[in-house]
Amino acid sequence: MKEWNTKSIFHIMHGSGKSGLRNIKEDKTMDYVTLNNGVKMPQLGYGVYQTPPEETERCVLAAIKNGYRSIDTAQAYGNEEGVGQAIVKCDLPREELFITTKIWISNAGYEKAKASIEESLKKLKTDYVDLLLIHQPFGDYYGTYRAMEEAYKAGKARAIGVSNFYPDRYIDIAHFAEVVPAVNQVETHVFQQQKVAREYLAKYHTQIMSWGPFAEGKNDFFNTPVLKEIGAKYGKSVAQVALRFLLQNGVVVIPKSTHEERMQENFNVFDFVLTDEEMKQIETLDTGKSLFFSHYSPETVEWFMSIV
Repeated sequence: MKEWNTKSIFHIMHGSGKSGLRNIKEDKTMDYVTLNNGVKMPQLGYGVYQTPPEETERCVLAAIKNGYRSIDTAQAYGNEEGVGQAIVKCDLPREELFITTKIWISNAGYEKAKASIEESLKKLKTDYVDLLLIHQPFGDYYGTYRAMEEAYKAGKARAIGVSNFYPDRYIDIAHFAEVVPAVNQVETHVFQQQKVAREYLAKYHTQIMSWGPFAEGKNDFFNTPVLKEIGAKYGKSVAQVALRFLLQNGVVVIPKSTHEERMQENFNVFDFVLTDEEMKQIETLDTGKSLFFSHYSPETVEWFMSIV
């Protein structure tokens, strides 16, 4: 069986004490989306993909201090415990946080998924998560979803959904599931704008959520001329323009950084608005293709099967 680790997953899957947070910033602006079950979700959150377990608590506490309230983790990231420690130490009421985690394919199937949900709650030190997703469309994900629906009805998840489900598999599960997915988290950035997926997600009232909003720097992302030109007009960075574009397209984003100054930069995207012309300029960057992988590729599927 091929070994795997959290640092290699992204290119296939895709995302102190209480006194230390006395200066939590409360004056930031935040936009929200309302999910198909009425739950409100911050449109901008903080992702902890590839954040080392020993650094996760510090990073999440720093993110919360700088205004973030939505935190995205996963079983496969190996850092749910760090997120849980931050939840306990941040000195905020639990209901002010929006916590997302995902069930990995090694826990696919009703019984395994059900047990893994309890394990995730224990690691996260919470009685519920705000959003629970299937991480990948492989294995017995129907069984997994049944366990998630059960958790949803029991109040252990405020909303449930999927991740990395292309339109064909998404339509399938949305049609047969008792609870229509509230969210689908997929690779979404200026080079892969998911125009087809967004059309079908909107039809079924499922919120699109981005992983990899900066394309992991591929295609020389941070030197993209149109993003630099637009950013110069507003005194904003390429990253901020890219996030603003996604936000104005109704996409939920979860940028990740272990550096506090970058966390602040990524959060400060609510004080400017791109014009229709600027939005159209950025739309031309779309290739309609993944920069990482395709779930339609036999090689990709074989890789997944080799790690389970």
